Amino acid sequence: MVEQTELTASFTLPGTSIAVNRMGYGAMQLAGRDGNKLVWGPPRDVDGAIAVLREAVASGVNHIDTADFYGPHVTNQIIRKALAPYPDDLVIVTKVSARRGDDGSWIPAFSREELTKAVHDNLQNLGLDTLDVVNLRGMFNTHEPAEGSIEGQITVLAELQKEGLVRHIGLSNVTPTQIAEARRVAPIVCVQNQYNLAHRADDALIDDLARDGIAYVPFFPLGGFTPLQSAALSDVAARLEATPMQVALAWLLQRSSNILLIPGTSSVEHLRENLKAATLQLPSEVVAQLDAIGRASGH
Repeated sequence: MVEQTELTASFTLPGTSIAVNRMGYGAMQLAGRDGNKLVWGPPRDVDGAIAVLREAVASGVNHIDTADFYGPHVTNQIIRKALAPYPDDLVIVTKVSARRGDDGSWIPAFSREELTKAVHDNLQNLGLDTLDVVNLRGMFNTHEPAEGSIEGQITVLAELQKEGLVRHIGLSNVTPTQIAEARRVAPIVCVQNQYNLAHRADDALIDDLARDGIAYVPFFPLGGFTPLQSAALSDVAARLEATPMQVALAWLLQRSSNILLIPGTSSVEHLRENLKAATLQLPSEVVAQLDAIGRASGH
């Protein structure tokens, strides 16, 4: 029997009855690696991956982030094997608009046919009739948001929504201009971008989304840190008798009530460490010290 952790207050996606705990789980790391091909093929330990998913759900996680291009197909198939039939309150959020080349590359897949196929592939590999949330991922630049119209792609997802294949639509790797464009086509329930202590480009966006009740889901909670910033975070963590990841996650939870976390791991031990971040309260002086990391980064 797994002891349930208090995963902080839940957040209700705007215009829906979907309430998710603010500490979720990102499934990308459940896929394997084949040489230089990252997030490719099955993991070395499929049973271990299944154990992580089951532990997460047993501990109170009810928000899992995935994509059928993880593997490809592998991660969704593991989720289905581990968790189907799914708990009634489990929300699975997936992404579309990319496909994988034979060399492991990430290729834009923005056409109507590719987006439709991606939705059907997710449905098949997850074993679902309807996807809870589908995020359209901006692919004008694979690594960071870049401008370019997404009206046509959102229109396709809105049509699939009307068909009953998609319940709600979100965005990933996008700019404020693209968010505004998408919202003119269909309601947007969440935005998923890179954001952490050191990478603070979306500070104003987070506040704008919070005013409209839209969830913000940061990825790479420890990505983009300089050695000096990492040292400062490690010093704070040591004083609090926590890990740097726990401190970084706790800071995000305290940053804004519309932030939902999806830290990923393929280890049950690391999963338990991450979940404990939900119970870590950072004193105001620590928050101020951590905020200085972002200011020093210039992002």
